[in-house]
Amino acid sequence: MTVPATFHDLQNASVFITGGGSGIGAALTCGFLAQGAKVAFIDIADCAEFVAKATDQTGRTPLFIQGDVTDIAALRGAIDTAAEAHGPVTVLVNNAANDMRCDLEDVTEEFWRWMIDINLKAYYFAAQAVAPGMQAAGGGAIVNFSSVSYMMGLPELSVYTTANGGITAMTRSLARALGPDKIRVNAIAPGWVLTDKQLDKWATPEGLQGHMDQQALKEHMVADDMVAPVLFLASQASRMMTGQCMVVDGGVATTG
Repeated sequence: MTVPATFHDLQNASVFITGGGSGIGAALTCGFLAQGAKVAFIDIADCAEFVAKATDQTGRTPLFIQGDVTDIAALRGAIDTAAEAHGPVTVLVNNAANDMRCDLEDVTEEFWRWMIDINLKAYYFAAQAVAPGMQAAGGGAIVNFSSVSYMMGLPELSVYTTANGGITAMTRSLARALGPDKIRVNAIAPGWVLTDKQLDKWATPEGLQGHMDQQALKEHMVADDMVAPVLFLASQASRMMTGQCMVVDGGVATTG
């Protein structure tokens, strides 16, 4: 991974990433490590192999805490463990998500609760958990992952898009609530990032071509394309930016 900029203020920053062991999250973990940050992450899977790979790649070892972000007690405990190891978390990246497809008529209450727990509830309570440490540290940055899918109104993702619309609204409110403490809260809305999961589960030649036809930039996005934008939102390079949702999708959705 080659990041086209160095964010010097992220060196030795205490960073916590949800879902930091695979896909976009793994790219973010390595990206922050390469900036010299102290990174902890929670992931439901066994990420020992990734930790070894990240250490080899960056020369720094992330702190892996295995757990389920929908278990709020476990999520809070992981954040406490990160703070004990690295100091109060001053950068939170709410990345963990699940974009399971489901038609309207097939959505059950159980599926709804599970999707909202992963894609919205965990974001809120992670922000709540890091806020006191950021306040004591004199400031911080929270970056929430939303998605352009809610802007596009994709019908097969109605529960996921509901959560992502909520993430954007939550980002605006938390920016107001935490701004007086110099805590910035922004969201990033990726387009279709072709992680291994996307390629295995959802990508078809027809779907990929149809999406490319909508993109202004004619190149499929990969996980590494999310790293520099998140580093920017986490760093003092964006110090007067808060309450915003930054689209990084190759030019599919338009804002403004």
